[in-house]
Amino acid sequence: MFSAKFIRPAVSTFTRATPRPIITNTPSIASRFFTTSSPKMTVHNIATKDEFKEAISKNHIVVLDAFAEWCGPCKAIAPVVAKYSEEPQFKETVYFAKFDVDALPDLAQELGIRAMPTFIIFKDGEKAGDVVGANPAGIKAAITKQLE
Repeated sequence: MFSAKFIRPAVSTFTRATPRPIITNTPSIASRFFTTSSPKMTVHNIATKDEFKEAISKNHIVVLDAFAEWCGPCKAIAPVVAKYSEEPQFKETVYFAKFDVDALPDLAQELGIRAMPTFIIFKDGEKAGDVVGANPAGIKAAITKQLE
């Protein structure tokens, strides 16, 4: 048996190494490093199959991001896609959406998702193209191709 006095609680080395802010009402350094989304982000979260069907039926061009919470490349490409959604050439004409493949496995199976992230582009409700992997140039090229 282990004695409780030999077990010490885990303490992050980042927390210990990070200097504390002088002013107490400002965010700490750690909170500025880790953000999941920006307030003006226009990538819509799809939570149900009906929301997916509504999105592709109501919008001319839809870029659908199939991601997983545990996927590192998905987390890396998400800010890039959010930035694309704010670009003037895409802002008014392209609807950006994403869904978690673990939360909607039926939709992932229906769309044939084999790897994450997978970006599927729909035009007028029909699949027009896809990009597998975190490839910023490929994603932008696929979207631009549909605008022609």
